[in-house]
Amino acid sequence: MAPSKLVLFLVVNLALLASAAHACAPYCPTPSPPPPTLTCSVNTLKLKVCANVLNLLKLNLPVPENEECCPLLSGLANLDASVCLCTAIKAEILGIKLNVLADFTLLLNQCRKTCPDNYTCSI
Repeated sequence: MAPSKLVLFLVVNLALLASAAHACAPYCPTPSPPPPTLTCSVNTLKLKVCANVLNLLKLNLPVPENEECCPLLSGLANLDASVCLCTAIKAEILGIKLNVLADFTLLLNQCRKTCPDNYTCSI
């Protein structure tokens, strides 16, 4: 008799588990997708040239037209350009001490880009 009681016990437990798994069937919440990870499509090491531009801007010197920073960002949307510069800053690619918000904005403005309102470069 003991094996049949065990089998009956297991069957009842499996039935309860199966029904519990679908208990919220018509009202089950749909999982929200994870937020997209923002990545830079430019090789961030190339952004080191932006340090020279930033130094000239801080010294209020004219930036030569043949500088290489803005052409790297030119094909990018504002958000992508912001992400690329922020990534370079975080990785300390620029190799200079930054006042992040001011310098970040200064570089973006120099390249005729703006930082979107919903994006913050948090270091």
